[in-house]
Amino acid sequence: MKLRAIPVAARRIVIKIGTSSLSFPNGMLDFGKIERLVRAISNIHNSGREIILVTSGAVGAGMMKLGLKEKPTSIPEKQAVAAVGQGLLMHVYEKIFSEYAKTVAQVLLTRSDTQEQTKCANSRSTLLSLLRMNVIPIINENDAVSIDELKIGDNDNLSAMVAALVEADLLLILSDVDGLFTANPSNTPSAKLISEIKTITIEIENMAGDTGTFTGTGGMNTKIQAAKIAVNAGVAVIIANSGFPNVIESILDGQLLGTLFLPKKTKLQFRKKWLSFGKAASGKIFVDKGCGEAIVNNGSSLLPVGIIDIDGDFTGGQVVSVISSDNQEIARGLINYSACELRKIKGKKINHIAAILGGVDYHEAIHRDNMVVIV
Repeated sequence: MKLRAIPVAARRIVIKIGTSSLSFPNGMLDFGKIERLVRAISNIHNSGREIILVTSGAVGAGMMKLGLKEKPTSIPEKQAVAAVGQGLLMHVYEKIFSEYAKTVAQVLLTRSDTQEQTKCANSRSTLLSLLRMNVIPIINENDAVSIDELKIGDNDNLSAMVAALVEADLLLILSDVDGLFTANPSNTPSAKLISEIKTITIEIENMAGDTGTFTGTGGMNTKIQAAKIAVNAGVAVIIANSGFPNVIESILDGQLLGTLFLPKKTKLQFRKKWLSFGKAASGKIFVDKGCGEAIVNNGSSLLPVGIIDIDGDFTGGQVVSVISSDNQEIARGLINYSACELRKIKGKKINHIAAILGGVDYHEAIHRDNMVVIV
């Protein structure tokens, strides 16, 4: 039987577990599932591998504690339920991990912890220190204090950011799906599981839907977006079904379970990782075909002459997305001009910009040193 070499060789692994993989369909915590997860992680940790667990389930745990039958809809109610649930969920993890002589640490993150480069570096240092101490970090988004504008969005993206931060070898996303299929298997019986993906194209993204589960938030679409973050940071990703017997051990033994997303060979420097996933994009820059090809193939800077449209209201120094002529995000970077200025100079050559703006502070809209290609 053919085996996968990447997970077998992985030494630093981030495991993301979804809400549906920790609970019953009614939202109540399934302690049997949690115990099996903890036992598997503890056993793998005993082999000398480093493990970081990114867990969902705080809202579900809070619902159980409070006796709620429906997931709250308002942000304040979700935060309140998460505040109740985070303590309960961590207590359960600590209790079961201690039975296997493992020390764990709770780490709560918000978007602000990744938006500022200093905070991003501090989060990385903390996680690496915990790993050196032989501790298993248990990470969740800080739902109790996050507001809509600050939320990372879901724990799929959070796990990818963590994996990139600590330079993990593998991100294992466990949920209630077997992996990425050619179509939705629930309504297309002929849909086939894709075993390996070398490049995340628009076609691959279009195969994913947006549906989540009763207690969870992340559908396949968020998992693909998370995979994009991770593979561009040099981290391999596997999306697999947590319900498969001994799924973690089997994957790390090289069995062909789930969908493997191959990492880019060139690992990003920390600053470019931060540009890639830490900062939320403040706007979009649409470029023509030639400009897009130069950025992707040659690592060129983005010049105003290649810009065809601008979306958003941003200032110089903010992070923006660069969108190709086929509507795919190909890069992110620190923009040198405001959206207002770019609308005046888009499509213009350098020698025309001075007359339009009254001077030229930068020849590039985004310098290549401040830009990261993400395709």
